[in-house]
This record gives sequence, C-alpha cells and structure tokens, in this order.
Amino acid sequence: MSDPTPLPQREDDDTAISLCEAVLFDLDGTLADTAPDLAAAVNKMRHDRGLDMVPLEDLRPLASAGARGLIGGAFGIGPDNHEFTSMREEFLANYEADLCIETTLFPGIPELLDELDARGVRWGIVTNKVARLTDPLVAQLGLDARAGCVVSGDTTPHSKPHPAPLLYAARELDLAPERIVYVGDDLRDVQAGFAAGMKTVAAAYGYCGNDIPPTQWHAQHVVRSPAELQKLLREIG
Repeated sequence: MSDPTPLPQREDDDTAISLCEAVLFDLDGTLADTAPDLAAAVNKMRHDRGLDMVPLEDLRPLASAGARGLIGGAFGIGPDNHEFTSMREEFLANYEADLCIETTLFPGIPELLDELDARGVRWGIVTNKVARLTDPLVAQLGLDARAGCVVSGDTTPHSKPHPAPLLYAARELDLAPERIVYVGDDLRDVQAGFAAGMKTVAAAYGYCGNDIPPTQWHAQHVVRSPAELQKLLREIG
C-alpha cells in the first residue's frame, strides 16, 4: 500500500468528542470481515492461471485496499502495470459473483449496532467499495434498512482519504461533521475523518494494512475489539 503520510496529532480533548451524536463506520475490516470472499476472488484468478493459492492470512491485511491491494498481494503488480485494469475487472467480476459467501459481521458488531439503535444513536456506513458491490452486500448483511446512510466509493467524485464521502454522509444525517465519530481500520479512514473535521477511532482489530500500525495514525482513540469499541461509544455518546 502507498498511503499518504500520517496527519499531525490532533489536539481535541475528551470534552469535544463527548458531543458526538452519530457514528459512521468503514465497511471492510471494521463492520464486516469480508477478507475471505475478497481473497477467494483473487485466488480464483490464480487458479485460472494454474497458480497456487495465496493463504488467506497473507491476503487479509490487504483487504481494506480492495482490488489494488489484493491484486498486488497475489500477483505483485500495481495500477501502473499495463495488465492491471483488465485484472481489476476480472477480480471485481469474481467478487461480485460470490459477494457474501463467507463474509460476516465481526463478532460483537451485531451487539454494538443493536445498542446504538436502542439508544437512538444514528449510524451509517462510508466505504471505498463501489456502490454496485456495497449496496447488495449491505443488504445481505441485513444493514440496509438500519443504516442512516450508506456512502460508497463512487457516491462522490472522490474516495477516502479525501473528506468528500464523509462530508456527504454528514449532510445525509443533517449533522455538523464535528458531531460525528468515524471508525475505520485503515490509515485513509483516519485521514479522511481528520480532513472532514470528525472525531476518529482506529479499529485495530481490522485489516490495518502492512505499513504503519494503528497506534501511529493519530486517531483520537484506538480500539482492539468491537467490544472495546462498544464501550468507547457508550462513554463518548
């Protein structure tokens, strides 16, 4: 992965974060463990080429980077390679055909969302996954009727780490960005939340990439399990 340089440390205090009225979540690696199906899509490409499968544990950290990360991990090429565009389309077709075979919400996430609903705390999803994949996946996970908004990577002209998707979500929720917490398992999530003026939580239980550990992303909070996230959101809500 080639994420931008981490942003400077924020100076917001706990009083500021306690004013938040809604929570936005990244999808892959934060709400849902999509890595098994994403890995299966790229391993089908290897199988079709007569190559050995790449173990899931090797591909899991790359899942939040989508096609770029998984094709890079499985074939060692990036977007500058002349074959990348066609391989990306092949990967997406494989994934779309088997979108939610082994994908599940992370243990503890159903209880967390139930508690937010019971408390009347609005929540939504902001992902870099394109809408043609996001919408059916969110529906199959049973979240479509519950989420206050679902923003995909192609909903706005820019994807994360640009703040545009998060600002779009804030408008959908009719809230000022500073009243919202954004939770994600990738450096780009924290960068996007910072740029949008939201409070940020790094989900260290997610995929998190291979480069910079979540403790160095300068998120205001780092959580290591959905249960820890649930407790944090209870405290700051």
